[in-house]
This record gives sequence, C-alpha cells and structure tokens, in this order.
Amino acid sequence: MAVYILDNSEELGEKAADLIAKKLNEAIEKRGQARIILSTGASQFETIKYLVEKNVDWEKVTMFHLDEYLELPETHKASFRRYLKERFTSKVPVKVHFVNTEGDVEENLKELTREIRKDIIDIGVIGIGENGHIAFNDPPADFETREAYRIVSLEERCRKQQLNEGWFPTLDEVPFKAVSMTPYQIMQCETIVSSVPGERKAEAVRNTLKSEEVTNMVPATLLKTHKDWHLFLDKESSSLIDS
Repeated sequence: MAVYILDNSEELGEKAADLIAKKLNEAIEKRGQARIILSTGASQFETIKYLVEKNVDWEKVTMFHLDEYLELPETHKASFRRYLKERFTSKVPVKVHFVNTEGDVEENLKELTREIRKDIIDIGVIGIGENGHIAFNDPPADFETREAYRIVSLEERCRKQQLNEGWFPTLDEVPFKAVSMTPYQIMQCETIVSSVPGERKAEAVRNTLKSEEVTNMVPATLLKTHKDWHLFLDKESSSLIDS
C-alpha cells in the first residue's frame, strides 16, 4: 500500500493520472495491450481530465466500466455511461466495454463477464464512497461472491451522496438498485489506484486506514490486502487520519 497526500484535488488528479499512464505504458510495452477499469463520480473528475492528456497509445487500451444504475437511461445526466463517453471515450480512441443496464441485463452481464475474464486487468481506478464502498458495494458488502458483476441495492448514505453531488434533483429520484463490479473482481486487478479527494471523504478514508481488520462494513478495507494499491488523497480527505 502506498499513500500520497497532495495539496488539492487538481494535484491529486494529475499525480494519479501520471501513475495510471505509467502502468498502462508498461503493460503495452510488455504485452502489446493494456486493460483498465474506470470508476466515475465527482471524485474522479480531475484524474480523468489529466489522464486523457497523457502520452499513451490509447488504441491499444481496452476500458471496462465499473458500475451503473439500474433502469437509468444513458441520456440521464447521472448515467455513468454518459459520464465516461463525455469525459473519456470521446477524447481517446480506446476499446470499450460498458455496463449496459438497459434491455436484457442478465445477458449483458454474462457477456461483460466473458470479456473481462479473457485476460488480466492491468489497472483498476477505484474510488471510495462516503460510506466506504468500492464500486456500488455498499456495507455490508459481499466479499464471498466470485461473480464479476451483480445487481446490488444502494443504501441511503450512498444515495444521499449521489444527491449531494448534484446528479439528481431529489433523493426520491436516486435509483435504489445498480449493477456493480464485485469486490472479488476488483481485487483481480494487477494495480489499483484510488483517487479520493474532498472533505466529504475524510471519514471514509480514516475508517479505511485505521481499521485493524478487513471488514465488509467498511468495504474499502479490502483494498489494503491488495499487492499494489495506491491511495491518492488531498489535504481535505486526509484531515482525519490522525484523529
């Protein structure tokens, strides 16, 4: 585990993007391709902004999508497919596998599982939620399943986070269910990079780092057992570490 504390979210995003690009380039040099998982949300704005500017042979990169709301059309401003298309896939020529939550969702997930398990995932860009979740694996997260993706229920604090970030006008409009990559599948990444800026994430960061055990009540504690986890914080998100 490596922890980096930067002054602000801009510096955090740039440094995280530097590392992600380095890992992608190493994979391309070694295997002729690279495979990445991208998370979304407000906490990833700066990381993705800087990542698309990096010198990477993007045509040799395949991107997998981490999670998506169930029964939310791609046209909705909160859609993570829309988010990634606007901020990432429209700017770099990567191959893409989205979490498609429209149509036959179960069949979509079977196909996505086949694709993600064809080869190793070089790097996962995995945020941490205010409730300590990774992807949409809210506490108590299922650490036992060996599925790649599953349909999950969103707990209230997670739904309030989406409201407070401005993706929905009212709490009632935040979906109750989503498709999420599982903790098991996340942990299969060769490297995990977590960009976690902002004061609202300080409690989750403290709970993750200070917990003496891995617990599904703070799902991000699982990341501490990964062989190559890099956690990027700013002054605000790191403010409670010593408390």
